[in-house]
Amino acid sequence: MKNYTLPIIIERDAEGFYVSCPPLQGCYSQGDTYDEALSNIKDAIRLHLEDRLAGHDEIAEPKSFSLSTVEVSV
Repeated sequence: MKNYTLPIIIERDAEGFYVSCPPLQGCYSQGDTYDEALSNIKDAIRLHLEDRLAGHDEIAEPKSFSLSTVEVSV
């Protein structure tokens, strides 16, 4: 069994918390609370990785990850 360290992004809105794992495209979850969202994304990541490993896909851990903002005028 191998441990993976992956970045996640947690956003809060009026409905609760939305969380995604950018390196694993399509891997996201949600929760009513921060802790629930965190627990749910761990499960989603585990299932995503198990599926990729079963398909013999390579899983590369990001060496670096940064979060930034941009300003856009509309």
